[in-house]
Amino acid sequence: MARAPRNSHTSPSTGRSNTSQTVLDHPVFSQPQPTPDPKRFEIKHPSDDAAYKQIDELNREHKLAPLPFPAPRGLPEPRLTLAAVLKSDEAALEQRLKANGQIVFHAVGDTGSTRGPESQNLVADKMVADFDEAAKEKPSLCFHLGDVIYSFGERQYYYDQFYEPYRDYPAPILSLAGNHDGMIAPGSTATTLAAFLENFCAERFQVTPEAGGLSRTAQIQPGVFFTFEAPFVRILALYSNTLEDPGVIADNTIGNSQIDYLKAAMTRIKSDQFNGAIILAHHHPAYTAGSKHGWSETMLSQVDKVCSETGVWPHAVLSAHAHNYQRFTRQHGETQIPYIVAGNGGHGLTKLAHKKTGSLRTPQLLQTSGHADRVTLENYDDQDYGYLRLIVTVSQLRIEYHPASDGSGAKTPDDFVTVDLATRKLVHFTS
Repeated sequence: MARAPRNSHTSPSTGRSNTSQTVLDHPVFSQPQPTPDPKRFEIKHPSDDAAYKQIDELNREHKLAPLPFPAPRGLPEPRLTLAAVLKSDEAALEQRLKANGQIVFHAVGDTGSTRGPESQNLVADKMVADFDEAAKEKPSLCFHLGDVIYSFGERQYYYDQFYEPYRDYPAPILSLAGNHDGMIAPGSTATTLAAFLENFCAERFQVTPEAGGLSRTAQIQPGVFFTFEAPFVRILALYSNTLEDPGVIADNTIGNSQIDYLKAAMTRIKSDQFNGAIILAHHHPAYTAGSKHGWSETMLSQVDKVCSETGVWPHAVLSAHAHNYQRFTRQHGETQIPYIVAGNGGHGLTKLAHKKTGSLRTPQLLQTSGHADRVTLENYDDQDYGYLRLIVTVSQLRIEYHPASDGSGAKTPDDFVTVDLATRKLVHFTS
């Protein structure tokens, strides 16, 4: 596959040689030649058990609240285009992708392993293998669904948990901020989201110290919530904050800036008469199987209210947080909306089975209380690490789930769903 040129300030033999920010006039992604997977971390990750013991106690005493965050650039609707990310001519990019008839991209969440590089590399290597295909099938980017770094978003772990695993990924990686990316360890003087903002929300193309001797430039997202635009698709990205549960996008502590943003983004979708795929993405899921631990009902009702007011609903909702794969179908009136959890990107797996009931059998109807819509768990995987591959054409959105255990040569997904963009119903994919 084609590889981006190495920057002059890096050296393959020096490893983590970069100690200051290096500003460039263009983005850089992968290394020039494929490199072997590391066998160990550069920095050993100590146990966070003591910190989590304090957090659990604070949770029991209801002493934890969402943390305020810096306002994104470009309010009321911060926007980022694929052309800006690639620093390419927008008309030429659109012409190329429309000639292909589709855009393909990855999505993955909860990747930052604290125990070693093996599990995360399984997923990253299989994602990289997706570029050894015909041009129209190659992904244009990866959209990360949050929890890039565990356990408290510390900048010293960015090399091991982000830059090193994706050193050979030859495309841009955008990201939501997950709860661990903004969480602050008890007793720490760190600033919430500081390292995430430096590495994903830079104002210009630059290689950060966290990248060490690797070439990938920081991403230029306008902030922790924004609209990402590319031919065929718009992704509305929200920040569901730092609590373990539930996700929070608006309350008295953090204000309503994300509600205002969502209204602005959906109003523009309507005024533009945008007929491509509309994807909503936030780290905490609206639904999870097995129990109501992890549900974010208030966040769901806030989003639903904006959708009802604007008359604009997403074609699909992506999240992570639960460390497994789950796919739900929400029957909303005459439409069907897939809600997908893709939180098995490398940080350990959470099983959905209970000792009393055993493994879940699908399909299974969820007992919802926040709304009258029918929600069904259609499929899940709590045994494997994996990622999503999304294909958007002029008429359809297809979402595939690929477990890493299938190996880099396997191209058949273990699960998939296709939405017709016009009717908003689940259909068979038309290639």
